[in-house]
Amino acid sequence: MSLDRLVEEVRARSRAEVKAEKARTLEASRQVVAERDAELRRLAEEAASAVAAEAGRIRSAEVAKARGEGRKLVFEARKRTADRAIADARERLEAYTGSKEYADLLERLYEHAVARLGKPVRLLGRPEDAALLKGLQGKGSAPGTAPILGGLIAESADGNRRLDLSFDELLRRREDDLLALARAPGASG
Repeated sequence: MSLDRLVEEVRARSRAEVKAEKARTLEASRQVVAERDAELRRLAEEAASAVAAEAGRIRSAEVAKARGEGRKLVFEARKRTADRAIADARERLEAYTGSKEYADLLERLYEHAVARLGKPVRLLGRPEDAALLKGLQGKGSAPGTAPILGGLIAESADGNRRLDLSFDELLRRREDDLLALARAPGASG
């Protein structure tokens, strides 16, 4: 073999090795670029999922807050309606105490109190009703006064039992019922 041929063969091998090395480098570069692109897609998908999850959480929190505020507004509206109804009832009862039927009502309340507590009973009422209550109670102790809207409060002779038949107590019971309705989740208003 001649020297020229040997040099040519070494050059050919070198060119082949360089060509093979370039191909390996190119393939390694492509693989690195593909891995980088895959990692970037994965990170973008994770970020999109995280953003979507956070947006869903925020949306759920806002919906829950809006529902709570809605319930509060409904309750407040129902309470205002109940308060107006009670104020209206109070005004009507106050007007009723000036009517002729009021004396008949006091007599029926007295009879109910006697049936429940026995006779004699001590009566308490508005100062304006003192003459009517004295007539119902009869001789003996004078009726007492109480800061009530109307009606009467009866006590047993020994003072151990009390029957509150005042308009205030009747309104208080209805007020509790109205407020319970206002708090009820399915109540319409």
